[in-house]
Amino acid sequence: MPISSFINYLQFEKRYSPHTIKSYQTDLGQFFIYIKSQYQMEDGLEVGHFHIRSWIVSLMEAEISPKSINRKIATLNTYFKFLIREGKLEKSPMTKIQAPKTPKKLPSVVTTAQMNIVLEDQLDESDIKSFTDYLIIEILYQTGMRRAELVNLLVGGFSKTGSTLKVLGKRNKERLIPIQKQLVEKLELYLEKRNKILNKAGLNHSNLLINESGKPLYDKYIYRVVNKYLGAVSTQQKKSPHMVRHSFATHLLENGADINAVKELLGHANLAATQIYTHNTIEKLKRTYKQAHPKA
Repeated sequence: MPISSFINYLQFEKRYSPHTIKSYQTDLGQFFIYIKSQYQMEDGLEVGHFHIRSWIVSLMEAEISPKSINRKIATLNTYFKFLIREGKLEKSPMTKIQAPKTPKKLPSVVTTAQMNIVLEDQLDESDIKSFTDYLIIEILYQTGMRRAELVNLLVGGFSKTGSTLKVLGKRNKERLIPIQKQLVEKLELYLEKRNKILNKAGLNHSNLLINESGKPLYDKYIYRVVNKYLGAVSTQQKKSPHMVRHSFATHLLENGADINAVKELLGHANLAATQIYTHNTIEKLKRTYKQAHPKA
């Protein structure tokens, strides 16, 4: 069966992006070149799991990364499911195929010293843009919330008396995150300035953080601010709001916080998602041990 039918299915039924479709075409093209050169096969209808395993081995021998190989396996999975759907195959040859394990990449973090440098930057509270940019970093680091959660923070979610911020997380799950007195005081001052700007602009919305025009913030704005601030202290290639979230969790665990409490603060559904941060703290312990122990 020609690949073109499969590509049409991806484009018009699955509505995949041109970039994703191009990846599928490339993966399938490489696979068909392989089975034609090695087994004289013209299409996928006669392919068995042996042929697929053989291709995977050839990719490994060519030192293709496990991540790339797994993407190619996923492409074949989708393709053979399509053939079954079209009545061209009864059973997928992918059932016995195991994907190679990919090494887990530890989250990138900034150090506490680096975050202190960022947050000690001179804050101009008279300038709403400067004030907003500062609060973006301060709130992200004090709470560990996600970028979307920060964008969607509401004025009513800030409690001065409780010293908390109410966050609407994934699956519309709410959680309360404690904040320090210093941030409470800054938010009180910020709200006064925010309300004046909204009144002057004739705007009426409940978003906590605003831009110079009084409009709610958007995702790309948050990303640009974080990238700018962290760029002054970090050489990491990707400096994103999630990096601040990773740093929040790692620094808490390094200082003895209970992992279940960190899980709740992050809004994780299960503990396994939080446990990846323990690897960063273990790596730090190993480095400290190696530097300090006389037998190391």
